[in-house]
Amino acid sequence: MDNCFSNLQRAEVLTQALPHIKRYNGKIVVVKYGGNAMINDKLKQQVMEDIVLLWLIGVKIVLVHGGGPEITEVMDKLGKKPEFVDGLRVTDKETVDIVQMVLTGKVNKTLVNLLEMKGGRAIGISGMDGRLIEAEIKDERLGYVGNITGINIGPVTDLLEKGYIPVISTVGCDREGNAYNINGDTAAAHIAGAMNAERLIMMTDIAGILRDKNDPSSIITELTTEEAKELYSKGIVSGGMIPKVDCCIEAISRGVKNVVIMDGRVPHSILMELLTDEGAGTMVTGTKR
Repeated sequence: MDNCFSNLQRAEVLTQALPHIKRYNGKIVVVKYGGNAMINDKLKQQVMEDIVLLWLIGVKIVLVHGGGPEITEVMDKLGKKPEFVDGLRVTDKETVDIVQMVLTGKVNKTLVNLLEMKGGRAIGISGMDGRLIEAEIKDERLGYVGNITGINIGPVTDLLEKGYIPVISTVGCDREGNAYNINGDTAAAHIAGAMNAERLIMMTDIAGILRDKNDPSSIITELTTEEAKELYSKGIVSGGMIPKVDCCIEAISRGVKNVVIMDGRVPHSILMELLTDEGAGTMVTGTKR
């Protein structure tokens, strides 16, 4: 009897998910992957499983990733001390070579391999492929840290049309062939905007936007970009959340339907967000739904 009840529960869950599956079938969802969900191996396995599941039900998933901890690890092994200015990694010529090697090589291909092992079809590319992410120097103090000047979305569209999950590492380039380290959140916002994505999901290490940063239950489940801007002056959005909320607003302004900041440490948070009524994290929209 217990097994019958368990199977009935599973059937009810699938039935409840049906309207959401219909909504996202054939739609583009961009996932910015980072934080603890990228470091913790068990969480990484679950995220890859969730992405493959969504791909199998017809969601056009685009996975954008960074890899800050892995870059720092390799720099330490090479005896190079990381430096940061305003939270951004100072990237000299030697460091940008390390960034390119780690992000476009080790991290990107590891994620592609995991997706393939879970039953998906994935191809990894960097922002340099097909000049997907064009960039220029953001600040002379930072060296080869890039400010995005253009997105050429053709390579990503081609992969989606052929049934692949594009896995994008955030290294850009300029017309002279210089490589640039690009902030992953910013890259995801620009890519999602260029594709008019149905949703951008930003995986972080917090539950979402909190009215009280010390109280996880004070999460704001939904707000507009105008309401988000008001939270700056109230001090509710501060520190490391400012650039993330900036990216939400940027993505909406570029045509993304809505953006969700969610806790990637929660198992299967992507599925909870896309396939349940309750969702997960904080949703930022252009106007109230």
